[in-house]
Amino acid sequence: MATTSAGRWPRQIPFIIASEACERFSFYGMRNILTPFLMTALLLSVPEELRQGEAKDVFHSFVIGVYFFPLLGGWISDRFFGKYNTILWLSIVYVIGHAFLAIFETSKTGFYSGLFLIALGSGGIKPLVSSFMGDQFDQSNKSLAQKAFDMFYFTINFGSFFASLSMPLILKFWGPSVAFGIPGVLMFIATMFFWYGRKRYVHIKPKAHDPHGFLPVIRSAILTPVAGQANKGLWVSIVGIALAIFALSQTAELGLVTALCLALVLIMGFVGSGASMQLQRALAHHPAEAVDGVKSVFRILILFALVTPFWSLFDQKASTWILQANDMAKPDWFEPAMMQALNPMLVMLLIPFNNFVLYPMLRKAGMQVTALRRMGAGIAFSGLAWIVIGTIQLMMDGGSVMSITWQVLPYALLTFGEVLVSATGLEFAYSQAPASMKGSIMSFWTLSVTVGNLWVLLANASVKHDSVTSKIVETGISVTAFQMFFFAGFALLAALVFALYARSYTMQDHYRANAE
Repeated sequence: MATTSAGRWPRQIPFIIASEACERFSFYGMRNILTPFLMTALLLSVPEELRQGEAKDVFHSFVIGVYFFPLLGGWISDRFFGKYNTILWLSIVYVIGHAFLAIFETSKTGFYSGLFLIALGSGGIKPLVSSFMGDQFDQSNKSLAQKAFDMFYFTINFGSFFASLSMPLILKFWGPSVAFGIPGVLMFIATMFFWYGRKRYVHIKPKAHDPHGFLPVIRSAILTPVAGQANKGLWVSIVGIALAIFALSQTAELGLVTALCLALVLIMGFVGSGASMQLQRALAHHPAEAVDGVKSVFRILILFALVTPFWSLFDQKASTWILQANDMAKPDWFEPAMMQALNPMLVMLLIPFNNFVLYPMLRKAGMQVTALRRMGAGIAFSGLAWIVIGTIQLMMDGGSVMSITWQVLPYALLTFGEVLVSATGLEFAYSQAPASMKGSIMSFWTLSVTVGNLWVLLANASVKHDSVTSKIVETGISVTAFQMFFFAGFALLAALVFALYARSYTMQDHYRANAE
């Protein structure tokens, strides 16, 4: 196992960072041109009045896949192949997916197959790369880990910035084959960077099935009978399964991806609630340490659930906000998707500003800048961003011609919220996860993005009903503006609940012991 000197950076970190920069260019390069490509090419057969809704559904379904497959990646990594092997193999799948996009630009079947492979590859490695980087630190240099995660997040946005600026223009002037092919080349380079550092990494071996692991403890909590006591947890779980089956029966109305994702959320929510109600029953089959570990995981998952509204708002900048930008005044050469470059540019400015100016200033004023306080504030700032974007939409609906520069303010507010939530959440998720569940807990963190996009799909599905639309019309504002203010309120309410719950949360320290 590699060793590190006290307080020094692990020498293998640059390989992970370089790989991540290329991978993020690859991912955001294709993601940020996906909605424009769907609108102007692949979905031309869809009636114009339905095309925007169809494009948003495809985009958010893809994002749901990207943030659902981390569950698979985390599980096979923790139990079978380890982080390094899982990342390397799924990266190859990722490269093949990009090739499909470049080759099948006119075929829905081929193009959607490529999106599936990218979702599988990108999603599968997503929780593992950041967790793998965390494995390179131990108790001797864990104080550097938060800075490393900030650098990691900075690198993500470095790649995203150049992708957001260049790919819309390449799509416009060179066509989709080149525009989707370039990200594939960058993903191949990312894979090579990661492979090249293989002999320097700290490798944490996967653990075989643990009879006292997370799922066995939950199963025991739900199924263990106690004489004279009703098994309420079991009944709550059954209700969740029944609701999930009902959700699947609505596939024709909701769409396959939405129905599957909703079913998963219902099962996880109700089964988890049922187990938490009677977790002490698991003590009959498992040691107290294992049961306490599951309790701590439940507390983490509640926080993750409260972050999901943030992702509802954040990911719509690549769909709803681009569609708004299409109707705004702008130079002829400027593509609306290029506004996406504002987000990573601001991230690269805000991360050093926060670490070297804002946080020290707040500490000097006597305020503790804890991870949970940052995350709660970030959710609130996303809500403020959507109040601004909704106000802009109201002015446009009223006939005002709005310059695209008006979107700069909501981008700034949303990005500030992103830095507080996402960059902080990566290190928080890693530090709070027990060693045997690092990959799985990081998967649950990314699953919060899936659930956030599920809320978007459900909101989009609801406004397709005439009864809902008529109620919105009675308010005197457009459906688009109404949804914007709805999501703003959704986030602000979540921020309040998050802040209240965080007050009772006890922080954990699950970095590995010093390397020998």
